[in-house]
Amino acid sequence: MKFKFFTIKKILLLSVLSLSTFSMLSQSDIVSIRTFEKGNTLVVNGNSFMINGMNWDMIPIGKDAVNTNFWNKSDELIKAGLELEMSLLKQMNVNAIRHYSDIPSKWVQYIFENYGIYTMLNHSFGRYGLTINGVWEPITDYSDHNTQKVLLSEIETVVNKYKNTPGLLLYLLGNENNYGLFWSGAETEDFPEEESKKKAVGEKYGRPMYKLMNLAAKKIKELDPNHPVAICNGDDLFIDIVAEECRDIDIFGVNSYRGASFTNLFKTVKETLNKPLLFTEFGADAYNSINSKEDQRSQANYLLENWKEIYENAAGMGKYENTIGGFTFQFSDGWWKYNFDHRKNVSKHDTVATWANGGYSVDLEEGENNMNEEWFGICAKGPTDNNGLYKLYPRAAYYVLQQIHQFNPYQEIANTNLLHSYFNGINLTNAIIRGKENERILANLTKEKDSLIIESSEKRTSSMLHITFDDDSKAFNFISFGGASFKIINNPKLPKNNTSTLKVGEITNSGNNWEGNYIDLKNPIHLENGNTITLTAYSKKPLSLLLKLERKNNKTISTEYNVLHTGNGWEELKYTFSSSNKYNRLVIFIDGPGTTSGSFYIDDITQSNSKIQLKN
Repeated sequence: MKFKFFTIKKILLLSVLSLSTFSMLSQSDIVSIRTFEKGNTLVVNGNSFMINGMNWDMIPIGKDAVNTNFWNKSDELIKAGLELEMSLLKQMNVNAIRHYSDIPSKWVQYIFENYGIYTMLNHSFGRYGLTINGVWEPITDYSDHNTQKVLLSEIETVVNKYKNTPGLLLYLLGNENNYGLFWSGAETEDFPEEESKKKAVGEKYGRPMYKLMNLAAKKIKELDPNHPVAICNGDDLFIDIVAEECRDIDIFGVNSYRGASFTNLFKTVKETLNKPLLFTEFGADAYNSINSKEDQRSQANYLLENWKEIYENAAGMGKYENTIGGFTFQFSDGWWKYNFDHRKNVSKHDTVATWANGGYSVDLEEGENNMNEEWFGICAKGPTDNNGLYKLYPRAAYYVLQQIHQFNPYQEIANTNLLHSYFNGINLTNAIIRGKENERILANLTKEKDSLIIESSEKRTSSMLHITFDDDSKAFNFISFGGASFKIINNPKLPKNNTSTLKVGEITNSGNNWEGNYIDLKNPIHLENGNTITLTAYSKKPLSLLLKLERKNNKTISTEYNVLHTGNGWEELKYTFSSSNKYNRLVIFIDGPGTTSGSFYIDDITQSNSKIQLKN
């Protein structure tokens, strides 16, 4: 029995390898949708093609999706980075990646020709805002004529740039833009519960958007008849409007997070839309919100069940036969995702769950969030080197997917019995052992690196200033003068944009000129080590904050810098001094020469220098 099972796996692997070899040799790909009586397949150069895809990006710790600039590096560094990532993807039998249209066409071709991996090219279609007539509009109005003109022009430019690129698989419009009709930021939020409100949003804002997507699809196919067009919808929300307005799209793509099962999604798409179903995103995070620790087993289990359903519903397998594959979300952890709209904590692996999902019952508690945006990677992300590159450390899910993607549902002998037999034979235990070993290796590496950073930092910057009132409230009690007062309190203005701090310093002005607060420092500030001090302050009034550095035994030796606070709540203020002296007293004046009264809050007073890399 064991030999028989091994033989089946060998046949399946050879089937996949023969298809990928054929694809790699092809220089001019023709991709289309083939429609059968019961179902659909994606066809690449005449061969049915099951998408074993991955949502992929190249964002090191300390960067985010906006400022990573990977494609602006030298060709040598880009090739080195791609080798680190694409070789791992190829080893796990991934045949396509999803990436946004900032990837240069030459690298789409390079990835295909060197690793046999196709690219689904994703245009966000105004999901995160647009520049209209020189003005940035954070919320896209799809009914606006100028907006329509800009988007269709962008689409035309993209197609003309990529249409003849070897390795291009298909075009994808948007990224759950129907969800963006409810909130404008990039972070996931909960929906309103009222169905009437959802329906109203769909009619007022969704219908114009889907109409425009359909126009874009028609334009793409006019310019490039050799590659299909998909839209990326947030699950099946507004699918009835999609059926009415998007008749010219080829593929219905969904970002779907329903837990271990997609439940009735295959049926809904079949009966309502009757178009090929592509899972543009799905997956599970690798962090357990109840136990507060990494949970590789549950992530691997969720993905195993998800992919089994995808294959079960492929053409020829006897169920709904309407899925053409999917793109697991995602290849590596996104350290930048929590609080992304404020561009904070990009060097911290946050464990804050930002939304609740009942489909992921393993770590679900009533009334609590359980979805950890920064932990969806099937690989953990290692430290960034001097070239801005990093290594990945596969979790158990990687090794499970490596086995899953050896199955070819389009082979002649494929059926649900064979599928279930194959999936039952997947070695989850070994995958967990290998994933946990990688977790241990990365943990030890991180400890060693942290130790070196701290040791080096202490040698160079033994007096670098860092005041946060959560650390030691007694050590950082300011002394007031001139009518002001100071005390350390629980943060009354949560959530604070830059940290999850619980305590802050409260400064109360009585309305006198030059009232302020000072602290004498145990370790003097050496400005030669870092001439910039940042201060986070809360105010609802526009005013100036003056920071003065003194020597307490000789106040004639001092330096000061004044910064304007705009009055918009928590703001990070930056003070850059020209002095290189040492100071042991720090003085804060809120509206120093003025007579502003009231309470204000401060926190996170930190000395830094752009030439010195500090551990965040």
